[in-house]
Amino acid sequence: MVIHKVPSTIQAVFPKREWKIPTEGKTVFLTFDDGPVPGATDFVLNELAKRNQQATFFVVGDNVRKHANLAKTIIQSAHQIGNHTYHHLKGWKTDLEAYLQDVELCDQVLEEKLGLQTKLFRPPYGQLRPSQAKELLKTRRVIMWDVLSGDYDFDLNDEQVIKGSTEKMDSGSIVVFHDQEKTQERLIRVLPTFLDYLVDRGWKTGLL
Repeated sequence: MVIHKVPSTIQAVFPKREWKIPTEGKTVFLTFDDGPVPGATDFVLNELAKRNQQATFFVVGDNVRKHANLAKTIIQSAHQIGNHTYHHLKGWKTDLEAYLQDVELCDQVLEEKLGLQTKLFRPPYGQLRPSQAKELLKTRRVIMWDVLSGDYDFDLNDEQVIKGSTEKMDSGSIVVFHDQEKTQERLIRVLPTFLDYLVDRGWKTGLL
């Protein structure tokens, strides 16, 4: 079962990780994980462009290696890119040294393929061991989320994904969607409605 809104009690346990962005007014921060993936990422980019909205893409290094031109398009479209590890690792199942090496490998690909350096990092599945978090926070911003769309959970229908996302966000919320193969068809159905909701109600999107 997807918990669309991360409880404040959980956020308080890990205060150095960023769950929301302090801001005034109706501004949220859209993020997309797991790309770049042809068909999914370019669809997201097109829908954002139609509405003049911005987002941050937490990319998997191996996907950047395979689809460097698509990753370049993200930057050329004035969006942000963050590190999401090279192999989309589960932190709880990976030892410290191997995890940090995988993060660094993603950094190397971003530098080589895109000429990009980023301090933004999001752990796949939100999983970090305390030792991993301690090391990463020395040099990076660990970006979590306040609102989880649940786009990957097919026990939810499209309406539940949209409703859970729109009703739970508030000013400064970091909202997560996924631009990957598994969620591609759902994104095509739900993302335009979600973005139209933002525009119609005067919400703005910001960069992290």
